[in-house]
Amino acid sequence: MLSVKQKKIQKEIGTQKGLRWGNWRWHLKHSVTDVDTFELLLGIKLPSHLREQFEKVTARFPMSVTPYYLSLIDTNDLEHDPVFKQCFPVQEELDIVQSEMADPLHEDKDSVVEGLTHRYPDRVLFLVSNSCSMYCRHCTRKRRVGDPNSIPSRSVIEKAIEYIAKTPQIRDVLLSGGDPLMLSTKYLDWILTEIQKIPHVEIIRIGTRMPVVLPYRIDKELVKMLKKHHPLWINTHFNHPRELTASSCTALKMLADAGIPLGNQSVLLAGVNDCPRVMKSLVQKLVANRVRPYYIYQCDLSEGLNHFRTSVGKGIEIMESLIGHTSGLCVPTYVIDAPGGGGKIPVMPTYQISRSTNKVILRNYEGVITSYQEPDSYQAGFCDRNCAKCNLQLPTTGANECRSIGIEKLLADYDETIALVPKNNPRHGRRQ
Repeated sequence: MLSVKQKKIQKEIGTQKGLRWGNWRWHLKHSVTDVDTFELLLGIKLPSHLREQFEKVTARFPMSVTPYYLSLIDTNDLEHDPVFKQCFPVQEELDIVQSEMADPLHEDKDSVVEGLTHRYPDRVLFLVSNSCSMYCRHCTRKRRVGDPNSIPSRSVIEKAIEYIAKTPQIRDVLLSGGDPLMLSTKYLDWILTEIQKIPHVEIIRIGTRMPVVLPYRIDKELVKMLKKHHPLWINTHFNHPRELTASSCTALKMLADAGIPLGNQSVLLAGVNDCPRVMKSLVQKLVANRVRPYYIYQCDLSEGLNHFRTSVGKGIEIMESLIGHTSGLCVPTYVIDAPGGGGKIPVMPTYQISRSTNKVILRNYEGVITSYQEPDSYQAGFCDRNCAKCNLQLPTTGANECRSIGIEKLLADYDETIALVPKNNPRHGRRQ
């Protein structure tokens, strides 16, 4: 017998073209967290082994799926469906192996103040929200999922911003979580405004999966607010071509049209995208939607992810199928986020075969082997860090444009030039 909640959801989802379906808050309110509603909305009966393990798994790693993302599941091939695999809990998540850790990247240990990880010299990871619209089964921060006590308060946010303001080497701030777009538009606007008041912060990035799992969050109000905060970059997280739906592509278009550069970070997942053809299709579709493939991550050593991890060799194979076989714009960097907080380490195919004093031996994507002749006359400059006496022009500020040339010079109010005359003009020579 259906509960009152299930009857209500069933009735409302029956008209997907209605106003409720396009309302992102409605999807959050009706996120699917139990197996009965999961079955009801898909019109299926799960295999007994999946139902039996559900309560046991979700007691440790909860489930939450937006009705939108749930609707993408292909029920004809359920257990091989890439969307299903990313949102439904399975027994393997409880098979914690010895190499797995709650915080493999040492984000908590490298936290300088609560919610802020300062690992790299010039940038920080700022966890502004620990809530997500969907709990991805492969999440590297599964330790925080479903924990209401881990949601940062306003005072925590303020202390993190204060640290950024007092640390002049920070030029890049990455907002993550959870998902920053789970915050209200007004509150996110405040955070962005406070960070942009800091003179040494050059760019802000937002990491979000909303375009994938709840694209309706990308509405006119949000885009109008984000547009105020350039230079702003957004990285999203598509793992499979099936996730690039009409609604997702509309969300990406709205962001790109607002002048926001878009990137994508995929995770290499066994049984989801560990296939050269799948990954090539994904990166090409991303670029067609003005999203630059940025990283492919080797799956982290977080607890409960062993069944998702592939060999590094599979990742190299996929990169070999991309480099040279599609445009460079489509090729991301394959990285391992090093356990223990070592940061992202590129793990790419090797194209330099050998080298001597004067030559480098290389191979291309086809297997062609070639040589590159090193210059005979190059003398590396000796650097003693005495920049004042260096003959290279170190200043990195832009050149002064006050000496305008061409038509611009004639149009400028500050310049009295009335004509541009070529050098050695014969007519002017005759005047002399």
